[in-house]
Amino acid sequence: MDNAPIALPIDGTLDLHTFAPRDVKTLVPDYLAACRERGILQVRIVHGKGTGALRQTVHALLSRLEEVAAFSTASEDAGGWGATLVSLRPPRGD
Repeated sequence: MDNAPIALPIDGTLDLHTFAPRDVKTLVPDYLAACRERGILQVRIVHGKGTGALRQTVHALLSRLEEVAAFSTASEDAGGWGATLVSLRPPRGD
């Protein structure tokens, strides 16, 4: 198994289908931080519908992140309950 980093486009959409569930706890915060650095404050996380376990993990994680202003299930045209929309707080100017 190759452990080389995977280059992700930082475009405001994170599709978790290609990642192992164990990677989500580090992947999501890292991706959100990269989005904030680029000024992307509206993010869509695609976790799929399935049993809802991955959605629950993502929501629990988002609820603990200070940079997350709000999150909600996506509208039907944006993935319905198979995706979560996240609003990020802008980075503070230092």
